Amino acid sequence: MTNSEHTNDLQTESDSGSINETAIEHEGVLIVDDNEQNLELLHAYLDELGGDVRVAHDGLEAIESVAATPPDIILLDIMMPKMSGFQVCEKLKKDPATRDIPIIMVTALNEVGDVERAIDSGADDFLTKPVNKFELLTRVRSLLRVRQLKRQLEAAVTDIRVMRDQAGD
Repeated sequence: MTNSEHTNDLQTESDSGSINETAIEHEGVLIVDDNEQNLELLHAYLDELGGDVRVAHDGLEAIESVAATPPDIILLDIMMPKMSGFQVCEKLKKDPATRDIPIIMVTALNEVGDVERAIDSGADDFLTKPVNKFELLTRVRSLLRVRQLKRQLEAAVTDIRVMRDQAGD
C-alpha cells in the first residue's frame, strides 16, 4: 500500500525521499494506536530506523507490552478505548522501572489544552496528525539519542563509583 492510498488521519503532507542519518541502536519502538491504518503507516515510517518495531492496539495492551519488554521509545495515541493515552503515559511515568522511556503523543487533538495535558501527564514530545515523516523520524532519533546518552552517563557514573570504592579499599 502506498502513502497515496491512505485516507486516514495520518496521511503525510510531504513524503519526499528517505531521511539519511546514521542509525541509532535501540532495543525497540512501541506504537500504540487503536486504528490499524495509523499503526501500519507509522510502522512503515519507523522501519527506516531499523530494530524492532512493535504495536499495541489499546492502552492496556501497551502497559502489558512495556512490562514484558520495555521499548526504548513509545509513540502513543491519545484517544483509545479501555485506557487513554494520557492514562497510559501517567502510569508509565509514575513507575520507576518505566519512567525514563521517552513517550511521544501522536494525536489528531491539536488544542493548546491537549498539548498541555499531554505534557502534564509526562509526555516527552507531541506530534499532531497528519504526521510528517521527516518530523517524526527527527524527533524519534533525537529522543533515542538522549536515552542512549543518559544510559552512557549512568554507566560512567557507576564505573567511577566502582573505581572510587576500589581505591578506598
